[in-house]
Amino acid sequence: DMTENRGIFRLFFLGFVRLHVLHHAREREVWGSWLKEELSRHGYNISPGTLYPILHELEEEGLIESRREKKEGRIVKVYRITRKGKAVLKEAREKIKELVEEVEL
Repeated sequence: DMTENRGIFRLFFLGFVRLHVLHHAREREVWGSWLKEELSRHGYNISPGTLYPILHELEEEGLIESRREKKEGRIVKVYRITRKGKAVLKEAREKIKELVEEVEL
């Protein structure tokens, strides 16, 4: 059933989005509109109503931290990965590598 599959796919999709956020927040400071644009380049058409709760959750978990800064003429929250976030990302990368090798994509 396609409807069921969509629900399962969404769970994977949201996990992939979290990994993208951590990856980019490790490379540089990121903010919502920049992430939305970057994710769309990877084929993720994500709404602010999905993205911002993910950013909030990652911050609550201590994986990213934020500060306010003026960007594109307005005050936005910019995010950077934390030490804990780097550890989680490193572990996730190892699991992804293992998974890719196992399923032989």
